[in-house]
Amino acid sequence: MAAVVAVANQKGGVGKTFVACQLSFYTARAGARTLLLELDQQMNASRSLIRGGRVAVAGFTMLDVLEGREGVLPEGDLVLVPGHGGLGALERQPARHNDFVNALQRFLAAVGKDFAVCVMDTNPSPDVRYAAALATADFLLAPVQLNQEAIDGIESLMLHKRYGFFRMRELLNPKLELIGILPNLVEATPFQRANLQQLVLRHPGLLIPVVRGQAAGYAYVPTRTAIAEAQAAGVPLWELRQTSPAEASPCDGVEGKVLQGRSAMPLRSAARDAWREIRPSFDAITARLLREV
Repeated sequence: MAAVVAVANQKGGVGKTFVACQLSFYTARAGARTLLLELDQQMNASRSLIRGGRVAVAGFTMLDVLEGREGVLPEGDLVLVPGHGGLGALERQPARHNDFVNALQRFLAAVGKDFAVCVMDTNPSPDVRYAAALATADFLLAPVQLNQEAIDGIESLMLHKRYGFFRMRELLNPKLELIGILPNLVEATPFQRANLQQLVLRHPGLLIPVVRGQAAGYAYVPTRTAIAEAQAAGVPLWELRQTSPAEASPCDGVEGKVLQGRSAMPLRSAARDAWREIRPSFDAITARLLREV
């Protein structure tokens, strides 16, 4: 059965979508057939991945899944069930909330044998979709930013009276495990270094241990221009290429020529450097997921 991980935080703007997309690329690259489910009505992950053309896209959406009318998934090493603009309306149907959760659980049980990993990119609001993700996942991975508001918000992530990690595990999903908190959009400034140290002191057991070279540390994702560019292009960070002349002049050619030009361009050194920094974190997360398969 697939190891199901919810990439979740009750606060928006912490980089969940980048983590969900790039982790999905990486687990698929590792030979683990991967399913990515987008529960956010903004559909940022879906637009990015469809734009990049590296995924097989289901002919139905997560709204269909939660309402129990999904279809057959396509073949492919990385398969996407896209989000839908109507997902936000599900919270306003309280009489059907249990049905939504049960429908997601049935779907995962039905397709789990065909995948090694399932990644759920969640919406930032604590609502029925957030609850459904945590109620059906095996793991929680929580990207956070290194500012005081986000650090203070970790308490809500863990202890929220309805949707906190411990509450969800106690009432709905005793198998749910915390992979850890993943500092994201990390900058090499004294302010952020101080906040990281504060996070280590306050929540050492919530961070993800990694080894870089000979040094022990914790998982994190830095702020790099190449990261945003890879997400905009919908490609793995480690495969981000330089911009081709065809892409710089979109009005003078056919889409096929643009794609051909992109694939012929050299890899971006900034992307390679960023990936070298990020990879130990993704290795640690992937090892935890694949250990359960």
